[in-house]
Amino acid sequence: METVGNMLKPKVEPQKQLREWQRRLRRECLNVDRQIRDIEREEKNVQKAVKEAAKRNDMSSAKSLAKELIRSRRTVNRLHENKAQLNSISMHLGESVAIARTVGHLSKSAEVMKIVNNLMKAPQLAVTMQEFSKEMIMAEVIEEMVNDSVDSALDSEDIEEETEEEVDKVLTAIAGETAAQLPQAVRKERLKQPAQSVEDAEEEGADDEEELEEMRARLAKVRS
Repeated sequence: METVGNMLKPKVEPQKQLREWQRRLRRECLNVDRQIRDIEREEKNVQKAVKEAAKRNDMSSAKSLAKELIRSRRTVNRLHENKAQLNSISMHLGESVAIARTVGHLSKSAEVMKIVNNLMKAPQLAVTMQEFSKEMIMAEVIEEMVNDSVDSALDSEDIEEETEEEVDKVLTAIAGETAAQLPQAVRKERLKQPAQSVEDAEEEGADDEEELEEMRARLAKVRS
């Protein structure tokens, strides 16, 4: 005899529930692809700005932008990992359909629970995966988890420090010379150019700083 609790549970066909989850997982994968494209498109503008900063011997701006590139590339790597994990959830759920045909419900999956818990710590997917976890708990696919994911998501953004070696590698790859060589090479080039007035130099420096801050803000926005 069914208990009152079981009678109140919504009856959802396992295959129907699975198709709905897979559809939403595919949509999330497309969103991840869009985020990656947005970041990579903005990175091209930053790379151009790094070259321009190096040419005018503004190594402070060049290094600052190089650090932004390093952070963005880490974000892209994490997004690729997130997409792979989303696909893994879909695959594991698909494998459980055969069992569901026999027993009438989706079976618990420790692997799915592990991946969902991990993705709940990803800032870009935290809210979506919290919704998934609630539905999967109701469908008895996973067990209820200790919900510490919100704090983890807030703390997980770029905790690594960019090393000087990493920054130099980025500058070398973009500008074609090491960070140590760039100032000297640019100085020689600038000696060939007409002298610039102090007023013009200050005005140009203010414009450069404003452009740098705007570019940082755009890059931070597409990473979030």
